[in-house]
Amino acid sequence: MKGVVTKIVVLFFCVALAFQPALVWADDLEAISRQLEDTKKALESLQQANENNKKTLESVNSRIDKIKQEVTALEIAITRKEKQLRQGESALVRQKNLLDERVVSYYKNSGKHTDMLMMVLTSENLGDSLRDFFYQKKFLDEDKRNIVRIVSYINKLEDLRDELRSDRARLQPIKDELNKQSLFLAREIEKANNYEGELKTKIQELSEKQKAILSARSGGGVTSVGNVPTVGDEAATIAFKSRAPANSFAVFSFGAHTHRNGMSQYGANARAKAGQSYQDILKKYYPSANLEQRSDLPSDISVDGHGSMPFEDRYLLGIAEMPSSWHPEALKAQAVAARTYAWRRVRANGSICATEACQVYLASKADNPPDAWRQAVQATRGMVLTNNGEPVITQYSSTAGGYLNTSGWDTTDNSGDGAWTSRAYESIEGSPWFYRAWYRRGYRDDSDSCGRSHPWLSQEEMADIVNAWIVRKNPNGADANRILPVTIGSCPIGGASGSPYSMSELRELAEKSGGAVTSISGVTVLNNNNGQTTQVRFETNRGTITIPGGEFKETFNIRAPGYIAIPQAGFAFFNIEKT
Repeated sequence: MKGVVTKIVVLFFCVALAFQPALVWADDLEAISRQLEDTKKALESLQQANENNKKTLESVNSRIDKIKQEVTALEIAITRKEKQLRQGESALVRQKNLLDERVVSYYKNSGKHTDMLMMVLTSENLGDSLRDFFYQKKFLDEDKRNIVRIVSYINKLEDLRDELRSDRARLQPIKDELNKQSLFLAREIEKANNYEGELKTKIQELSEKQKAILSARSGGGVTSVGNVPTVGDEAATIAFKSRAPANSFAVFSFGAHTHRNGMSQYGANARAKAGQSYQDILKKYYPSANLEQRSDLPSDISVDGHGSMPFEDRYLLGIAEMPSSWHPEALKAQAVAARTYAWRRVRANGSICATEACQVYLASKADNPPDAWRQAVQATRGMVLTNNGEPVITQYSSTAGGYLNTSGWDTTDNSGDGAWTSRAYESIEGSPWFYRAWYRRGYRDDSDSCGRSHPWLSQEEMADIVNAWIVRKNPNGADANRILPVTIGSCPIGGASGSPYSMSELRELAEKSGGAVTSISGVTVLNNNNGQTTQVRFETNRGTITIPGGEFKETFNIRAPGYIAIPQAGFAFFNIEKT
């Protein structure tokens, strides 16, 4: 493509070519983010260069189209001249005959005019003689004017013929050159479009292996807290930072494997402890819903793998989505959310699954429900959340990271300004998943870690992830499908395996794609007021490299070694710590 651009430039023309650290939430962060995005260099990557080149080709082609329009206008003018010439040539015979007649008439009248002059001089009746004399002179002058007009017409016709020959002579080379350039440009634009399509495919379309890895690492289902102890993995928490290897990096997510919609269960418990009723809690997390008691709910419900059972007196008693030791108002909010979720699901599908893909049902818990949970179900019997009489979507998760897509900031002041983490209800409640780095398979603290004792990445490993982003943006002949975790052979993710590039191989490819990153001296993460990480800025041996938050998350989850991941679906909310 570079050669194509060079040829086009030669043929046609030359193409003229103070931030806050993470966790600081100033009002102007979003404006700064936009300014940074606007000031990106146009040729920062080959993809940008290709877009510029495509626009250049289109601009040149537009110029040629304009010239073609002018040529067309000239051809129309020439056609008009040719028509005039044919008409003139047709009339020329008559004009020449007329000219001959006029010349003869002129000479005859000239002789008569001389005779008349003699007659006037010798005539006895001078008045009559003068009248005849001037009458004859009038005819003589008329003949003279006709002769001049005809000669002028013939001369103009000859000039038109010469002009037409000149126009044709000048026009033909222009048309030939335009046709040549148009054909060349058509081929080059086709090449540019084809290359753009290939590049876009390589960048945006992930291989099935990469999709499997992203799916396994990003999560997105309803997460069950269940009746399990909340034991924290210190190696994944910020407390481990003081003992982490020097000059290393770790990505800390706000929230666990979550869709960040609906109710935060840890947030609900903290709100209940702060004195909020279950009605208040539900209004916060489902702001567009109305709480109402219905008498038309199904008496029985079909549960996959368990058959039909009483809705209120068995199915809901077996819901295992919140520890029964939690505050009664939080349990009531959970009961209403679970009841609404099941009602809506059964109306749409006829039955409901018993796993986290829907919401967890345990027959053992239904056989012997904890008293606190039984009371919560009975106290809210028949109560559901609706909008215009229809059940709303009551998604929920254990931890959302302080911000929910459906209700905004989950803090004591409903704001993300300043040191918001200390005011987040999930943080107040002590959710072990509020702010942590993920390096184990799944979300349990005793899961496989692929041989890693902590989630911190070395300088080389983080540079490798940035190089993976560089190559994905501009493959430049690289096989983007080989951008996989270097550990994929020993620690499969999502069932994927393959032959990943080594870090040295990827570094060489990045060097060809704009320049490899070999060292990182600093990192800054920018988040907006919608609970989204918008940019990651690395200070590297190549200077500042700015990566959009979504692109960093995707590349990180594709390339990070072991089971290290940013476990959030959609727009992620994370920070990067450096020792």
